[in-house]
Amino acid sequence: MKFKNRHIGNSNTDTTAMLGAIGYSNLDQLCEDALPKNISYQLPPFPDMSETEYDDFLNALGKKNRPNVSLIGQGFYPNHCPAVIRRNILENPSWYTQYTPYQAEISQGRLEALFNFQTIVAELTKLPVANASLLDEGNACSEAIFMAYQANDSTGSTCFIDEGISDNNLRVIQTRFKYLNVEIEVGKMATFTPSEKYFSVVVPQFSWDGKANNPDELFLNAKQHNITCIMTTDLLALTLFTPPGELHADIAVGSAQRLGTAMGNGGPSAGFIACDTGFTRLMPGRIIGLSIDKYGNQGYRMALQTREQHIRRERATSNICTAQSLLAIINSFYVVYHGPHHLKQMATTIHHKASYLANAFKNCGFKVSHDHFFDTVTVQVPHATECTKKALAKGIEWFQKEGTITIALNECVTSEDMMTILDACGCHSTDSIQAISIPRALRRHSTYLNQAVFNKYHSETSLLRYIKSLEHKDMSLTHAMIPLGSCTMKLNATTQLQCLSNPNFTQIHPQSNDTFKEGYRFALNELSDHLSKITGFDDTSLQPNSGAQGEFLGLLCIRDYFASIGEGHRNIAFVPTSAHGTNPASASLCGLTIVSIKTTATGDICMDDLTEKIKMFGESLAVLMITYPSTFGVFESSIEDVCDAIHAVGAQVYMDGANMNAQVGLTSPASIGADVCHLNLHKTFCIPHGGGGPGVGPVCVKSHLAPFLPKHSDNAIANAPDGSASICLISYAYIKLMGSEGLKIATQQAILNANYIANKLAPHYEILYANKNGCVAHELIINCKPFKKTAKVTVEDIAKRLMDYGFHAPTMSWPVPDTLMIEPTESENKQEIDRFCSALIQIKIEIDAIASGTYDAQNNPLKNAPHTAFDIFSDWSFPYPQSLGLFPAGQSNGKFWPSVNRINNAHGDRNLICSCQNIVTQSNLELYESKNA
Repeated sequence: MKFKNRHIGNSNTDTTAMLGAIGYSNLDQLCEDALPKNISYQLPPFPDMSETEYDDFLNALGKKNRPNVSLIGQGFYPNHCPAVIRRNILENPSWYTQYTPYQAEISQGRLEALFNFQTIVAELTKLPVANASLLDEGNACSEAIFMAYQANDSTGSTCFIDEGISDNNLRVIQTRFKYLNVEIEVGKMATFTPSEKYFSVVVPQFSWDGKANNPDELFLNAKQHNITCIMTTDLLALTLFTPPGELHADIAVGSAQRLGTAMGNGGPSAGFIACDTGFTRLMPGRIIGLSIDKYGNQGYRMALQTREQHIRRERATSNICTAQSLLAIINSFYVVYHGPHHLKQMATTIHHKASYLANAFKNCGFKVSHDHFFDTVTVQVPHATECTKKALAKGIEWFQKEGTITIALNECVTSEDMMTILDACGCHSTDSIQAISIPRALRRHSTYLNQAVFNKYHSETSLLRYIKSLEHKDMSLTHAMIPLGSCTMKLNATTQLQCLSNPNFTQIHPQSNDTFKEGYRFALNELSDHLSKITGFDDTSLQPNSGAQGEFLGLLCIRDYFASIGEGHRNIAFVPTSAHGTNPASASLCGLTIVSIKTTATGDICMDDLTEKIKMFGESLAVLMITYPSTFGVFESSIEDVCDAIHAVGAQVYMDGANMNAQVGLTSPASIGADVCHLNLHKTFCIPHGGGGPGVGPVCVKSHLAPFLPKHSDNAIANAPDGSASICLISYAYIKLMGSEGLKIATQQAILNANYIANKLAPHYEILYANKNGCVAHELIINCKPFKKTAKVTVEDIAKRLMDYGFHAPTMSWPVPDTLMIEPTESENKQEIDRFCSALIQIKIEIDAIASGTYDAQNNPLKNAPHTAFDIFSDWSFPYPQSLGLFPAGQSNGKFWPSVNRINNAHGDRNLICSCQNIVTQSNLELYESKNA
């Protein structure tokens, strides 16, 4: 069977039946009515592969890579991910097919794991507030500086950065602030003089060459001038070294990659950030908080969401929407499994090996650059280039810069590796000693990770049960369709994910010599070429490691282009009021002024308002940001006129690729008139959502914008040249397996499924938007606003009631308040879609019963939803049968049970707890009671 038939949910029989139900005889006929006539695009043909053929192809490709003993460091380290974590998290669809945990009641497992991650970061840094991950270390540095910038109440506009910061981080920072009123000054920490000129100072706790820094006095002086103090650090090192919070840092950032996640030629891996409480509401990304449910039982939720883009738009704390949830979850279980004692033991072993090397080099007469370090030794050796060549010949890579070599050790380095290192440098001393190279002032004395969760699950049996206990609390695609509009929760096929467990791909350092990663180079080049052809553009960058970063890079290319032709004054961005919140947030970070464009009652861009705004701002207009099909789920027929009007005044059109799943093989961004777009490989091209990341946001451009992509310029968006390279292979597999014809059919099936749902729900719910032919695109919006008046029922009530029926809710109240946006994707079959529609129809009957007075307006199946197993054993006092509350669809077998009742969001924000300091979670209660009996 062809892979496309595995990926697409409907059989030919189901497809025919669904087409007949909505009045069509074939998919082409439906799509002709759904899309405007003048934007069609023929995808250049390429063949598909069978799963067996792709398996052989991938293995052959992997053999073109050469994993070496990597001692390059610079933020990326080999490590051992315990098999129990790799098998049961990374390779487990119950974890990797989850969505961002907006629906807390069916997300308690990953919320607890992310809460543990935040606790780990807060404990090791000794800063009280941490978030649930950022995209990488460079992104975390940039976000920390932006936090300081937003908190700045002085006239200072300069950020001082110590020259010891890694080049990877510095390049990302410089790109981030290119068009903001921030000056980046790089210099020596020792010569920095605090003054009102500065709003922040960034110091690495460990410089790129390994030097351990002590900025304590500098930070104290800086704070006297109201300067925010930021420190980059290493979580494993903090088991031995004084934590940033005790060195008077306000914010600490870094990468958690070495805690159980692979290098993967650059990613993905979780960045982290922690801060003092005064910066809490400026914290970017997700913060997991502890709250209670309606019965007072503990429950987790995403806290302080009013900071985020869908609320604050261009005034948001960041453009980051989701980050690296799955990787942070792996990191959290890695620490839970090892516990504080073994982590410290591991760090001590690594440090001893580094000290051994340093002393051996000294005994050989070489100069070691620094006396104090954690895992990295820089040494000046004669003929450094020759030594590097000898090491490469023996399968060892390190970092060479001018006349020095820098060797970064890790938990995987063996005694044999140590001898090979010394031999490559012509150093044969064997009388070196393992000494501690940490001065007393930098040694850690405070305790950490004393909570029960980090001291309980150290056997594989206990950890496996803990993992499974959390897994069973969360709904994923293994349970049911997740019909979130604009999220494209489609199949993440097992075949596509095999690359994540293949050491020929996972054990490659992003700065490894190109001759050692020819397999990667071939795959990434071909993927870029495919994406360019799919979009109709000329060039593609895979570097952005999220959709929001793709938006930022696309806009950056536009700004750079205008600067290059003498039109740098163009600083206006038109953003429709219906746009995703990351659009105005990204534009704002690119130094653009946002001008909103109205939309019509039919969901189209208002041409009258656009024309008026063009007259007002045309000479300063840089870009119009659009989503196509629109966020209302309709292909706008006037899209070419819109793009022509923008181009007529010399501006550019940026297309958000959130809805690309309705375009592939039928039309393209270039066909509608766009100049640049970003894609979401974690939507259209099958990278799993992972409970809130990872993602990849490639940018595709016309030729005039290509010179400003990262591979042709100094615009760095991520720490690694190829971004999250390892998961790009998932999308590569999807495209190779589907072929051009399969991709087109997948798009057609997605459009069919959405129109079938619209037709089935129309007698019960108002379908807000459709084109002149009555068609939606790949998603639809149903109006729930009337129910607030007739029955006092909100979209949240409907969302929680859907849990009782075994479903995750569609997207709530976006882009239109009091609505549900439904996207079924092509991977769901007629049976599952019918089950979902039946649930919504039954809920509408329940709403009508409330409106008629059959059910009490405040005590009914919707207001009390979700119903849990807790309700089975409580005194059932609700004025409706227990069977209706608990088993509304009669699904007594295989029912998914929410693990908590409805979470009290307001309580969680009023009483913010985002780490398990001084609290005991329910999972840890047993051990806590035994220790305190």
